[in-house]
Amino acid sequence: MWPESMKRGAGRDVGLTPGRAGAQNGALAQWPSGEMRATAMWDFMAITKALADETRVRLLLALQRQELCLCQLIEVVGLAPSTVSKHMSILRQSRLVEGRKDGRWMYYRIAGRDASPTVRQALDWVLRSLAGAPQVVRDAESLERILKLDPRDLCEKQCLPRQPSHRPRAGAASRRR
Repeated sequence: MWPESMKRGAGRDVGLTPGRAGAQNGALAQWPSGEMRATAMWDFMAITKALADETRVRLLLALQRQELCLCQLIEVVGLAPSTVSKHMSILRQSRLVEGRKDGRWMYYRIAGRDASPTVRQALDWVLRSLAGAPQVVRDAESLERILKLDPRDLCEKQCLPRQPSHRPRAGAASRRR
C-alpha cells in the first residue's frame, strides 16, 4: 500500500522537499529533513484515511475512556465482526489505537503517551471536536449498557453461526423444470 520509503521512513525525501517558491519565502524552511518528513507525511496520510470514515471515528470515540474488547466494539456499532476488525486494523495502522491479544480476545485502547505528536494532536482534535455530538452521545449511552454485560457472553453470542433461511426464492420451482 505504501512505498517502502514511507513505511520505514527511509532517508529519502520521497517528494516532500519544499519547492523553490517555498524555500525562497521561508514558508517550508522549518520542515524537518528526510526521514522525519517522510514519517510525518505517512502519519498524516494514515490518520486522515482512518478518520475519513464515520464508523472508525465512532470506534475511536468509544475507546476514549477505557480499553474495550472487540466484542464490545462490535456491539456499539452493530456491524459484522469482520467489518469491525477491518476498521480496527485501519485505526491500528494509523497508530491512533493500540491492540493486544489475550487468549481468544482482542482488546483495543487509544494510543498512549508514547504516540507521535501527530497522532496525539489528531486524537485531541477528534475528541474535542465531537464531544457532545448526537451520535457520540448515543454511542456512549449504548456503551454504558454494554459494559454491564459479560464480554465473554457477548463474544459467544456474536460467534454463534446464523441459521440459513431455507425458504425457496420466488419462482425457484418453475426454474427447476
